Amino acid sequence: MNQLSDTTCSLRLRFIQNHPLFLSSCQRLEELEKTRIFCRHQIQHFLDVARIAYILNLESDLGISRDLIYTAALLHDIGKVRQYEEGVPHETAGELLASQILADMPDKIRFSKEEQQKILTAIRRHRKLKANAEPLETLLYKGDKMSRTCFACPASATCNWSDDKKNMTIQL
Repeated sequence: MNQLSDTTCSLRLRFIQNHPLFLSSCQRLEELEKTRIFCRHQIQHFLDVARIAYILNLESDLGISRDLIYTAALLHDIGKVRQYEEGVPHETAGELLASQILADMPDKIRFSKEEQQKILTAIRRHRKLKANAEPLETLLYKGDKMSRTCFACPASATCNWSDDKKNMTIQL
């Protein structure tokens, strides 16, 4: 990756990190999940998903840009606030929130319409992997599932996830 791309990538991620909607969503999630004994949906989870998805991308030689992967991962669960407060599925709410954040990006660092669509589609579909999934969808789905440490979770026995959805091993 050349210097311009590294700079653009950093600026994009910094923009998201500092966007008021992202910040307020992260803060509200932290408040709503403060006493949650199950998986949490906060910045550590977002970054774990991003890092795992990026490693999978490199291992499979998919060639998806780092900033596309990190953007999708950072934004994939921000809709959880609306799920908790209003009952809206978080992937639906997350797609709407992410589209607002992406639309606010300055022109010089804004993702193309095609890239934005890939990010939004991956967010909307990250909960169930479809047979015809795009590569970014697959990376986000796998990164999300692999980031979970159900095998070491003290609340695993009372979790409402089915056993086939739980990550019960360290995956390579």
